[in-house]
Amino acid sequence: MKNRIAIIIMLFTVKMFSQAIYEDERYVPETDPLVLKNLDEWQGKKFGLLMHWGTYSQWGIVESWSICPEDYGWCERKKGSNPQNYFEYVKEYEGLKKTFNPTKFNPEKWAKAAKDAGIKYMVFTTKHHDGFNMFDTKYSDYKVTNPECLFSTNPKANIAKEVFNAFRNEGMWIGAYFSKPDWHNENYWDPYFPPFDRNVNYDPILYPEKWKKYVDFTHNQILELLTDYGKVDILWLDGGWVRKRDSLNVKQNYDEKFAENTSGNGFIKHRVVEQDIKMDDLVVEARQKQPGLIVVDRAVHGKNQNYLTPENRVPEKTLPYPWESCITSGGGWSYTPDAKYLTGRQGIHMLIDIVAKGGNLLLNVAPGPDGEWQQGAYNLLTDYGAWLKVNGSAIYNTKPIEPFKENNICMTQNKEGNVFLFYMAKEGEDKISSEVVVKSINPKKGTKITMLGSKKALKWTKLEDGFKVIIPEELRNNLPCKEAWAIKIEKIIR
Repeated sequence: MKNRIAIIIMLFTVKMFSQAIYEDERYVPETDPLVLKNLDEWQGKKFGLLMHWGTYSQWGIVESWSICPEDYGWCERKKGSNPQNYFEYVKEYEGLKKTFNPTKFNPEKWAKAAKDAGIKYMVFTTKHHDGFNMFDTKYSDYKVTNPECLFSTNPKANIAKEVFNAFRNEGMWIGAYFSKPDWHNENYWDPYFPPFDRNVNYDPILYPEKWKKYVDFTHNQILELLTDYGKVDILWLDGGWVRKRDSLNVKQNYDEKFAENTSGNGFIKHRVVEQDIKMDDLVVEARQKQPGLIVVDRAVHGKNQNYLTPENRVPEKTLPYPWESCITSGGGWSYTPDAKYLTGRQGIHMLIDIVAKGGNLLLNVAPGPDGEWQQGAYNLLTDYGAWLKVNGSAIYNTKPIEPFKENNICMTQNKEGNVFLFYMAKEGEDKISSEVVVKSINPKKGTKITMLGSKKALKWTKLEDGFKVIIPEELRNNLPCKEAWAIKIEKIIR
């Protein structure tokens, strides 16, 4: 009994410690001048697109994770002819390669919709954890261009190349998502051993030659992407458990080893395993291929994580380092039949909130098995585009200004010293209030205040704390956009 209590206390302590680290994440600044220049430019882009796509879209299931033998609800096997038999399920899952045939794949249509929405960069899944390659790699047969894949005869079969070219042609930065773990590769999940969890299924320390083969395979694939696929601006690496371990990051991620199950008995979900992928060496080689490359080794604290990526969450406050919230637009990360998408109001307010805190939004849209986006995704992007056409100058190339938010009003500032106040529509509101009061900012006498999308100067008065701006009825009845309205203050003084 005493041992059980001690374990519970340890788990609770570790969980609290790891959550504190997560909310106050460590950041190691980059030193390469060209990377710093690109990182500064990236921070001004504010709005990106992420796409999760693979053979799993045919079943409308979570990407990759159903073949991972871990006891989480989102890993549950629900498709296939025999989901109760793990090995039969994996065989059938990997057989989806043969039937993958997205005949409506039209990346130019996606790229145009993204550009019209105001998106400035994109990140595409070249390979997820299941190991299926959405590009014509020469290091694996488990790929979209393999003759066994129905889509391999299509002129656009090299999907990643087609996507990169289409978005690059629309002036967007290109990001390559790449999974460090590869559950199909025999040197990661060795067929001799059963897979235990998400980690390599043998001890790399005991089998160094096998692990070296995997490290070489991973480096070769990434360098292949950075050599044969045009200009790549961001290398976005997932699978943070594949990394070199030390005493600090073992402590930070101790909850990877222990996790409470539904009965709260400390059931082991997955292990902490030494998996040194030689990331420092890889980044040097990568930047020889692509000078100034931004590298995002997600969830691995250190110099190779040029910006941080809170997942499906928005931090509560401004953060003192480059960051990007990656968030689903509808359904899950992968294609979900009949997915319910964010409304225009939800999406726009989320973008404003993130930008006011100094971050970027990476919005995920998941293509379906036919190669098309759902109409809900297009509708959401249309709403973004209409709003950003009016208010983009208050979003792009801006930075936070304290206190970043006051009630339902968020704030940004640009390099010229202009300040923008976003009045976000409250529940039931379809227009801005007739009087907008801000207590934390004091404009200088004679400052011009306008609403973006309108040239008419607005009347305003100083208050004991802050100021009040008057929105005339004529403007309230003819607003330039929906969901949120940006008030521009030319100069301010605290």
